[in-house]
Amino acid sequence: MFELSSFLLFVAAALLIAITPGPGIFYVAARTLAGGYSEGVASSFGTGLGGCVHIVAGALGVSALVMASAEAFTLLKLAGAVYLVWLGFKTIRDAKVDAPTNVATTGAWKAFREGVLVEALNPKTAAFFLAFIPQFVSPAQGNVALQFAVLGLVSVTLNTLVDVVVAFMAARARDGFARRPKIIRRICETSGLVMCGLGAVLAFARRPV
Repeated sequence: MFELSSFLLFVAAALLIAITPGPGIFYVAARTLAGGYSEGVASSFGTGLGGCVHIVAGALGVSALVMASAEAFTLLKLAGAVYLVWLGFKTIRDAKVDAPTNVATTGAWKAFREGVLVEALNPKTAAFFLAFIPQFVSPAQGNVALQFAVLGLVSVTLNTLVDVVVAFMAARARDGFARRPKIIRRICETSGLVMCGLGAVLAFARRPV
């Protein structure tokens, strides 16, 4: 289906993009610092599944239609921005109202679901896949949709693996402050602010032309 040299080039490029700090890494780090390693890993797999939504949509041509519609793009990005800001405010609120020795966590399953929604509601992810992956798709090899899906899954897998590593590192940092609950509370509040900031960035994102 793929020429080996082209596929290896794609993997190298996708890995470079995966390890480059961006909204996804910052989001996972924020969730981990707020809720611990299990929530960070759950968020990583949640955003991975959310990315798969864009892969399927892109392979079927749905993402291209969304990118072509200013109204659809705006609606999707605002929904994602509002959701991120809401998660941020919720994290800050929980950190403030809970006892310093018992900062609340949302739980791995809820963190997973929120990760799915955060990524699925991000039109910038759809725009990235539509701009990046087709450069490595060869119509001469046949079944363009399948090629798009396979390369998309490779990209999502690399992103998820990097996010899991980030979650581990963030959890180690959080554990280092385990005996200082006030610092944990400040970390949770900062994590909430990071999520709000990511939401604001998404809200002002422009549709690719």
